[in-house]
This record gives sequence, C-alpha cells and structure tokens, in this order.
Amino acid sequence: MSGVNTRIRLAVAAALCALVAIGVALSAPSTDPEGAGPRSGTGTRVAFYGDSYTLGTGASSPKKRWSTIVSAKRNWDEINPSVNGLGFITNRSVFGEGDLPSMVIDAEPEIVIVTMGLNDNFSYDFSATGIERQIGADFDRLHRELPDARIVVVEPFWYADERPSSVDVIGRWVRDAAAEIGADYIPEASHWIEGHPEWMADDGLHPNDAGYAAIAEKMHARLEKLGL
Repeated sequence: MSGVNTRIRLAVAAALCALVAIGVALSAPSTDPEGAGPRSGTGTRVAFYGDSYTLGTGASSPKKRWSTIVSAKRNWDEINPSVNGLGFITNRSVFGEGDLPSMVIDAEPEIVIVTMGLNDNFSYDFSATGIERQIGADFDRLHRELPDARIVVVEPFWYADERPSSVDVIGRWVRDAAAEIGADYIPEASHWIEGHPEWMADDGLHPNDAGYAAIAEKMHARLEKLGL
C-alpha cells in the first residue's frame, strides 16, 4: 500500500478511530478510584499502557479482551487504563502529569506491558520525528519512575493485511527504545491477526472476540518464553 491510496486508507481509519473513541468514552467500563480500570486478579499487579487494541474495542465485553484473558489466566491484578485512538503522539494532548503513563506509574505495578504505536501511523507523515522522540521519552520515564518494575514492550499491533512502510519504521523505533531501557520485547505482533478477516469486528478496524482470543493465545505463548 503506497502513495495516495495509503494516505486515503490511513485517513479513513484515523477518522473512524476518532469516532469510535467517542463511543468508547461514553460506554467504557467503570474504573477504580485510581482511574486504572477493571481488575481481574489478586496476584501480581500488571499495568497495560495501550490503545484500543488493549482497551478491547470491538469485543463483546471487557472480559473478552486479550489483556483480561491473559491476566485471568495468570491471576494477575489487571490495571488497564488504555485509551482508544491514542498514540505516542496521535490524539495526545497531555504529556506529563495526568497522561496515560502517569496513571500507569501511579498504580505502582510490578509489571508494565506496553502495546502502543498503531495510531501513530496516522500521524507519521507530519510527526515522524516527534513520534520517535516521544517513544524514547515515555520509555525512559517508565523506567525511571518504576525502577523495580519489569517492562515488557510489544511490537505495535496493526489492523490490516496491507501495511504502509511506517508500520515497520515505528516498530523499529519501539524495539530500539525498549532495548535502551533493558525492557523485554515481544516481536511480530503487527502480524498476529493478518490473513484472518473473520477475526475482525464489524468496523473493520478492531478484533472481535475471536480475534482477541487469538491475540491472547499468542501473547500467552510469548510471555511464557519470558518466564512470566
């Protein structure tokens, strides 16, 4: 996918994500007093820093999203303040106190799982430098403020079989920034739902229950290899 067609497809997807974000904001599950999201266990505190693919947009209920499936399987205490449509730069107006990383930090998790970057493809043409810089800033901040936490960075998800070149570029930036702070890295996640249209919700942008179950299975296998 390249040129004008690439820009048109990404612009349409970005617009749809913005519309879905409004719906999610109106119907999102209740959160705890910390604003950290539903909890699923009583064991290790695990915070998720993600976008709609970790929030669970497209699933029939929060229990069907991959993060909750994985957390329940491990008896993790899930802290999931993920935001629909958010990127390291895209749809982000707050940097510092009150932003999503600050919610993750305030939750004092033992493990942080980062799944950001998909939505930054929609801003890549005009914000590439800022995206790369912000990835490093966010990772450095999480590492500095949570020195005892184990940080696991996941290659950014992608929603279609067609891929603009920015998907691999942003993925490389995320991988390199993870290495800079000594975080664990899970590769290939941008391909996990590739070739399976039956795993997509009606909006064509997000997984359905079957798609999230598939992501959960792949994530489970990767986390097992990391000893988590």
